[in-house]
Amino acid sequence: MRILAVIAGATIVTASLVTSAAYTGVPSSWAEGQPWGINGTYIATSNGGYARTNDVFHDEASLRSIWTVSTTCSFPTVCEGQVSSDQGWTAPIYDKNGLWYVKRTVPNWEPCGDGTAAPGLQSFIFYSGDPNTGFSDNNSNSFFGQDYTIGQSGACGHNKPLEIAMPFKLIPSG
Repeated sequence: MRILAVIAGATIVTASLVTSAAYTGVPSSWAEGQPWGINGTYIATSNGGYARTNDVFHDEASLRSIWTVSTTCSFPTVCEGQVSSDQGWTAPIYDKNGLWYVKRTVPNWEPCGDGTAAPGLQSFIFYSGDPNTGFSDNNSNSFFGQDYTIGQSGACGHNKPLEIAMPFKLIPSG
């Protein structure tokens, strides 16, 4: 029985590796010598018209900014770098299996009733997509995903943290 378990385990591992190799999450143009990372100037838009707070839809202010993105990659799905926003902040950016992540702390994000404010953790999570449809398209320089910010548990005297999620897009500016 043990030999069969080892053979079955090897088959599953091999199938997993073949499946992983089939989908790399990167544009096919990258295989033709194009750079793997995201580099350049982009228009970043968080659509407040479709914002959700604690999973309930409501309006928030839409946010638009200019990002300057610089990344280096050791492999098509292993990239890291930095984002600088015209709103005065910088944050690290990294790629994990075709999804890009930018995470930063937003000071004074959640106003409290006593006049103080608590910070929030803002995460942008996005993927390469067709600019006309927003659907995944690994040949595109446009990106679509979510701008998600969560406050601290216990902030402002509330045990449940405030969460706000908005649709997000990142489009080349030129």
